[in-house]
Amino acid sequence: MDALYTAVATATHGRDGRAVTSDGKLDLGLSAPVELGGNGEGTNPEQLFAAGYAACFGSALGLVGRAAKVDVSEAAVTAEVGIGKQGEGFALAVTLRVELPDTVDQETGRKLVEQAHQVCPYSNATRGNIPVELVIE
Repeated sequence: MDALYTAVATATHGRDGRAVTSDGKLDLGLSAPVELGGNGEGTNPEQLFAAGYAACFGSALGLVGRAAKVDVSEAAVTAEVGIGKQGEGFALAVTLRVELPDTVDQETGRKLVEQAHQVCPYSNATRGNIPVELVIE
């Protein structure tokens, strides 16, 4: 793959530190969520992953929608990223909730969401590694 763009971010002190992008546009404090024993005062990696996946999937949906000449510009994607124990370590699971405009029928919507799941870089990166459930609302 020839990268068209490369994002660069540095995190220090793990879940209780800071994450900063090389261009300084993202600079935030990190903390583990209360459910994982943290103070919950900062952003956590699962939130960042959820935001990135939701935005990326929405863009992929727009791409396949335009190709199919179906207006999905008002669609909303919510990514739920769960973390839990798996063996000695931890694992992630994702649910993508896609809210399509009322003008898109259920069959067309399902087809577009499945196509977006084939196009989205996050979906391609996670395929076979973590469970991803697609829910159309």
